[in-house]
Amino acid sequence: MKIHMTSVFVDDQAKALHFYTEILGFVKKHDVPLGGGARWLTVVSPEEPGAAELLLEPAGHPAARTYRDALVEDGIPLAQFAVDDVTAEYERLRALGVRFTQEPLEMGPVTTAVLDDTCGNLIQLATEPKEPSGLS
Repeated sequence: MKIHMTSVFVDDQAKALHFYTEILGFVKKHDVPLGGGARWLTVVSPEEPGAAELLLEPAGHPAARTYRDALVEDGIPLAQFAVDDVTAEYERLRALGVRFTQEPLEMGPVTTAVLDDTCGNLIQLATEPKEPSGLS
């Protein structure tokens, strides 16, 4: 079993597509009109285009909005993206105007930072823990 797709609820799909591709660096994979202005809109990592897709899903359902807003109010990220160097990515994204709610923070073998995706979500960036030598 593997993760094929996950989603983030977004207020505006066009704005989300811009942020996730032009700012974060993902690439668009699927863009299918669904009627009523909604789209089946996914992005993927350019480093792993065949890996899990992120669906930029409209947050029109009241439950989605309540859930998402409660997470933001409590400072809880909706998703986590792995990067090689959280501090370097933090500096790169801040230079592009991205607002962070948590600066890079070391927690044992992992460093994290949390950003506002401008679409209603908090997203955590994290370094992947290094595999102990001898394991693979």
